[in-house]
Amino acid sequence: MAKTTSEEPSLAPEVLAKYEPVIGLEVHVQLLTRTKIFCGCSTRFGDPPNTNVCPVCLGLPGTLPVLNKRAVEMAMRAALALNCTIHDHSRFARKNYFYPDLPKGYQISQYELPLATGGWLEVEIAGAKKRIGITRLHLEEDAAKNLHEGFSQSATKAYIDYNRCGTPLSEIVSEPDMRTPEEAYAYLTTLRQILLYTGVSDVNMEEGSLRCDANVSVRPRGAKEFGTKVEVKNMNSFRHLQKALKYEIDRQREVLDRGERVSQETRLWNQTEDVTVPMRSKEKAHDYRYFPEPDLLPVHVSAAWRDEVRRTLPELPEAKRARFVTAYAITPYDAEVLTSSQALADYFESVVKVGAPGKAAANWMQTELLRGLKDSDKEIQASPVSPAALAELLKLVESAKITSAVAKKVFATMFESGRTAAEIVAAEGLAAQVSDTAIEQAAREVIAKNPDNVAKFKSGNEGVFKFFVGQVMKATRGQANPQAVNDILRKLLSS
Repeated sequence: MAKTTSEEPSLAPEVLAKYEPVIGLEVHVQLLTRTKIFCGCSTRFGDPPNTNVCPVCLGLPGTLPVLNKRAVEMAMRAALALNCTIHDHSRFARKNYFYPDLPKGYQISQYELPLATGGWLEVEIAGAKKRIGITRLHLEEDAAKNLHEGFSQSATKAYIDYNRCGTPLSEIVSEPDMRTPEEAYAYLTTLRQILLYTGVSDVNMEEGSLRCDANVSVRPRGAKEFGTKVEVKNMNSFRHLQKALKYEIDRQREVLDRGERVSQETRLWNQTEDVTVPMRSKEKAHDYRYFPEPDLLPVHVSAAWRDEVRRTLPELPEAKRARFVTAYAITPYDAEVLTSSQALADYFESVVKVGAPGKAAANWMQTELLRGLKDSDKEIQASPVSPAALAELLKLVESAKITSAVAKKVFATMFESGRTAAEIVAAEGLAAQVSDTAIEQAAREVIAKNPDNVAKFKSGNEGVFKFFVGQVMKATRGQANPQAVNDILRKLLSS
């Protein structure tokens, strides 16, 4: 369950008071297999155009598809993680339409008998949980990629890269349970996180491995019938999804306010102008002439196979967050940040397992470590500071061998050089060696130089005490024990 963190503006309260948006999402996810769904061609992204192709994925006459078992298992993992029912029998069908990116003139997909149905996931919006249903999850092949050159109709050239054609997809269709763009944003981020945790996909929207279409309608508040549905395509980021939904809801609301009828159509999101534009009318249902794929046997999923795939599922984000809060005494917010990716969660647990306190590890990771990674444009997997190295630093702080102020300087050096905390502390003489006598002397000097602040403290201004602590720590180069500084200052200021 993910929280929406987008800063996109919400719908105006007067809009929500009069109208109720209804949103459903259709998400296409490229499955993380090495080869395509019906042939042995590579699914590697970024190769030269039309190099990962063969007679099967090019749809040449006389070729026969062979189902990739790994693709089925990946889809099963996703279905189980999304609480879907995986059916014992499912069947592929031919979805007929003619477009240059489909060399066969049809797409092999699933229609009447999908792999899985009836799932759900939970999102959290403004502290409240909401369950969003998942209608179905089915398998299909991806189409080729169209590339366009030029801008005017007369100058435009179209090219087709068939490398993507035949890449295995899972289409995940939600129920129309979302009522605001924020809920749709939270649904998609939660879904993406689950797919990443399960290893089903790399869900990279920039590379097209996660694509989302939205079905959105608006109805008067309190009405039972849905409004006229409009499909919105071409949203290639989570932020664009939320902006497109807000625009489309406002557009439909304005149409209804004028007493007009919303047209059923497919629209494209123009991210340059932040508007949706008409693509094609859907007043009449498009007849894809589905019929069973004669070259593929029905898919049979035995109970044993389903259980085998279930056993391979990792601990999912929601369960991990709950366990982190209980086991490591960290806050729900800490757990939310630390489980944002499997790699970050694994790093945190590795730090704790070698002896660092849970709360201290959580704090340092969210501040010093994540800041360093962001500034250096590195992922957690490439961190110059290993979990064991961070744990060693935190143990030095916990044992009062160095202060927190010194530890931050040591960490910065660790991040830049890859050296251990012990090496840096020893080489630079940073160990906490300031005696109580030296602390008292520094405290007396600070007090003598600041009579006005002393008077404020004695008159009950407790806030000024932090000033004295900061000045003494500065005078001792951050090497004094903070608790000793507090105790000595209070004794001197109270005398």
